[in-house]
Amino acid sequence: MKVNILCIGDIVGRPGRRIIADRLKALVRERDVDCVIANAENAAGGSGLTPQIYNKLLKYGVNLITLGDHTYRKREIIKTLETEDNIVRPANLSQHAAGKGVALYKTAKGPTVAVVALIGRLYMKGADCPYNAIDRILPQVEQQADIIVVDFHAEATSEKIAMGYHLDGRASLCFGTHTHVVTADEKILSKGTAYITDIGMTGAHDSVLGRSVENVLKSFRTQMPFPFEIATGDVKMSAILATIDSNTKRAEHIERIRIDAEAEAEDKTIYDSDDGRPEYLNNNF
Repeated sequence: MKVNILCIGDIVGRPGRRIIADRLKALVRERDVDCVIANAENAAGGSGLTPQIYNKLLKYGVNLITLGDHTYRKREIIKTLETEDNIVRPANLSQHAAGKGVALYKTAKGPTVAVVALIGRLYMKGADCPYNAIDRILPQVEQQADIIVVDFHAEATSEKIAMGYHLDGRASLCFGTHTHVVTADEKILSKGTAYITDIGMTGAHDSVLGRSVENVLKSFRTQMPFPFEIATGDVKMSAILATIDSNTKRAEHIERIRIDAEAEAEDKTIYDSDDGRPEYLNNNF
């Protein structure tokens, strides 16, 4: 059976959430999408996720949510991570870390999709080996799901590409997140795994990785801290759509998707009550 999976790149702040709210359901209908996976680790004020935003993303049509290095930036999400089954933090964090590394979604067609989140180690904070972690997880997940998808949240392109080859023929789809810049290397590897190094960012593209240009430039030029406010211009949704045969577990198609916000939906509001307390003085993307 053919299953269409839409994977949405890092949702950054209110602008990213707004385009998901406005455009996702129509895209799901138009492209016959069976499962929507979204990386939401920057959805609340540009860093972290709140329970309010988690619930709204589900209402907008997201089925599975992945997180990365900003998983615990908003402490109020910890209870959600501990109690809900459709949201994952990187599986190669400490075994004592709150949350799960695997989530399952049963599609309306019948096949079950599993998503596993991993985090890289090059130029990132310390974590366990992602290759060992996925090797440990896969035998169990194979018994639970028809299709396995991996979100590898990593900085280095080399580390992501290596993971694609490591998973070729073992996962149906491996996509990268974290850098907020979409890559043009989508492909189906020799053993049937669909792969792309990074699916990009959903948010304001007239920006530096979703943040207002002026203060980022000031920080780079002066080496002083400035608030990295969320940008609001040129909002786009960046995603990939992959078609998987649930019987063979092999990918048959992968394509990049970019959706522009409708002009009449332009909104310059930066934050709202769902964001929690914005990290105004945080210089980390």
